[in-house]
Amino acid sequence: MRLTLPRPLAVLVAVLLVGAACTSSADSDADGGADPTVTTSATGETSSSADTTPAAEPPTGTGRDFGPAPDVPGGDLSPEVVAALDTLYDPYIADVNFTAEAREAFATIGESGDPRAAWWLTDNLRVTASRDVASAIGDAYQQLTGVEIDPFRDWTEAVDHLMAWDLPAPPDYLRYKRPIYLAVEERWEPLFADDNDVDWRFVSWGGVLIDDRPYDQTDGPCRCIPAADNPATTDIAGGDAWLDDDTIVFGVEIDGDARAYPRSVMEVREMVNDTLGGRDFAMPYCTLCGAAQVFFTDGVEGFDRPILRTSGLLSRSNKVMYDVETMSVFDTFLGAAVTGPLWEAGVVLPQHSVITTTWGEWKAEHPTTTVVSIDEALGRPDSDLRNTRDADGPIFPIGGVDGRLALQEDVLGLIAADGTPVAFHVGTAIDALERGEEVSQRGIDVILDGGGVRAVDDDGNDLAGHQAFWFAWSQFHP
Repeated sequence: MRLTLPRPLAVLVAVLLVGAACTSSADSDADGGADPTVTTSATGETSSSADTTPAAEPPTGTGRDFGPAPDVPGGDLSPEVVAALDTLYDPYIADVNFTAEAREAFATIGESGDPRAAWWLTDNLRVTASRDVASAIGDAYQQLTGVEIDPFRDWTEAVDHLMAWDLPAPPDYLRYKRPIYLAVEERWEPLFADDNDVDWRFVSWGGVLIDDRPYDQTDGPCRCIPAADNPATTDIAGGDAWLDDDTIVFGVEIDGDARAYPRSVMEVREMVNDTLGGRDFAMPYCTLCGAAQVFFTDGVEGFDRPILRTSGLLSRSNKVMYDVETMSVFDTFLGAAVTGPLWEAGVVLPQHSVITTTWGEWKAEHPTTTVVSIDEALGRPDSDLRNTRDADGPIFPIGGVDGRLALQEDVLGLIAADGTPVAFHVGTAIDALERGEEVSQRGIDVILDGGGVRAVDDDGNDLAGHQAFWFAWSQFHP
């Protein structure tokens, strides 16, 4: 999850691998897609001959049309807009005292003809508790973009337009974004560092506050999504006491040691710092992206073990994690530090595979597995956000979408040795493998493991793939 805009499309999807030639944003459709080449053989080789049995087509999604982008001026902001921004956000006063001066400042921004300023308007709209402020923002946003929104309901729609248009950030964007967000949570200040590798356009508030509790003190309450450090575990018998065989778990096996993390627990915790097979690792789970990942946190040269926490911030509907020891922000999809001392040191955390499967299948294949205890669910052992809150698609802005698959189709994603991002459609891959067929592409072999799928090389070495919703993988690996 490098917090940057998509590069020109070069996406593939397999077992039916949808390949797209590199295109510029000017050549792509409004949904960011391109004409796909679909491979029809189980090995992923493109073929149109009758001697190859086609695999079933994976489900297809639909793109979204956001209309033409407004004209964007270059250069500096006008002195009038700078003065208006200073009035509103230096310091942030709009919600505290919505004066006639503040109303005039919003009007000045709306009349400026510089739609880059709409990024600040949507930032403000996300956090405001004032109907007067929201109304003024709605008027200014429509003037700048030509898009009419309901300012009391359509924050996501407003940001989706800016993202889909790839609207440039205004000059000095972070200077005025920072006080808007610090008005919500002062403890975010070290995360909004001036020196960074972050595209701040995509950073938004997820509706919760930061988890900044020290390591291994995660039993204490917090107004946050509470990570679990060294979670309590049981054996299979203890797991059977509360898990049905069809309960979804995330399985991790490291150097012969196996552990199951029930999805319901991970929905409550969203972050685990644990040790297995003699290796320290962090395991974020982004409920919004359907993505559980394992990052090794031992052996970071020059630093103590990073302890990852949930910040309460999002980027493209993906959780933003950070190291509580150094306050360095990490790109959650890629494991790369993007702010703070760990970014300055160029730290990228290596990944390891996570298997999405059922408790029954995982324990059958891993008879010595441990499993996270019901106590770690904090009274919510039946949490099922996947099929409730998140069932109808992204609830936070993602901009344009790649329409070749439905938004929330599960894919197994990883980076091939030649640097190409590859996403295997999970349902199609499992069907093919259960028929005894091979699933392979660009030196990547997909195999069955504990009822789920895992990516390995020709020698069987783990390639650190992880599952995610298609919209998330295609956003971060366009």
